[in-house]
Amino acid sequence: MNAEELVEVVLPGTVEPEGLRIRRGAVPTAGPGQVLVAMEATGVSFAEQQMRRGRYYDQPAFPFVPGYDLVGTVVAAGAGVGPGLVGTRVAALLKVGGWASHVLVDAADVVPVPDGIGAAEAETLVVNGVTAWQLLHREARVRAGQTVLVLGANGGVGSVLVQLAHAAGARVIGTAAARHHDALRARGVTPVDHRTEDVAARVRELAPDGVHAVFDHVGGRGIVDSWRLLAPGGTLVSYGTAATRDDTGSKQWPVLKLLGRVWLWNALPNRRRAHFCNLWAGRALARDRFRARLRADLTEVFDALRRGDITAQIAAQLPLSRVADALRLAESGTVHGKVVLTP
Repeated sequence: MNAEELVEVVLPGTVEPEGLRIRRGAVPTAGPGQVLVAMEATGVSFAEQQMRRGRYYDQPAFPFVPGYDLVGTVVAAGAGVGPGLVGTRVAALLKVGGWASHVLVDAADVVPVPDGIGAAEAETLVVNGVTAWQLLHREARVRAGQTVLVLGANGGVGSVLVQLAHAAGARVIGTAAARHHDALRARGVTPVDHRTEDVAARVRELAPDGVHAVFDHVGGRGIVDSWRLLAPGGTLVSYGTAATRDDTGSKQWPVLKLLGRVWLWNALPNRRRAHFCNLWAGRALARDRFRARLRADLTEVFDALRRGDITAQIAAQLPLSRVADALRLAESGTVHGKVVLTP
């Protein structure tokens, strides 16, 4: 790849993975307050899977460059940016734009990656790690000795979440296909096969008094079971609508229905709580607070990695030119961890 050439992946519309386009052009110039980051690793998250179907709640109009997050080295800085950032490996949360060789980012939005952490390792922990940390510690506030249920414990967020929960001293139950159970057991997780077992019944066997927190990325009708599995004082944290991934119709409706359920449950006279969480939503409401939380929480996650509390779950590492293969692999449901793209 020519270092002086911009290479980016364009999502032109609702296409199959093979419909993604590679576009080449001039490397952009950093403007005031911006840095130019040479991408070293980006990834495929559930957001991009939804975006290619036109199903992500507030995705931009086609065509656009996907890529929720990235890790790379700052190669240039615009006016008003201290020179100390140039040459620094950083992580950034973008929502879109990360599937490119070079990306312009506001300098205030980058977080330095500590020495000793590789680009691909760090990439698995940006959107996934920050999401997992905030769900566990900011939303559910899980404490040692509590029992939690993580749906999709082998996924990008789930694989980080179960490790963080275990490190916090919680007892962890996780759903996944049987092929992932040995890996989950090795991380101290009690696995439940969501394909062959009655998840609700099995969880009730394991936790007769209910669980203290359920982390549910599935949504749909199953969210009711998640709510019913809570112990008194427990918290349901809903953070996705995977059950409706292949639906047609309004992309907002599944989220609005979830929000309605959350509002209703919280209005009932009970001792349980429900939250619907979207990592990006906080940025629109209070950008400075969002940036401060991102920096603090990602730093915590990187520290957990360096302590050995968590490990980076790299499902596969493919070059940007093979983005269609990477997207198909991520959508297959067969992998443990995150599919990473490199230049």
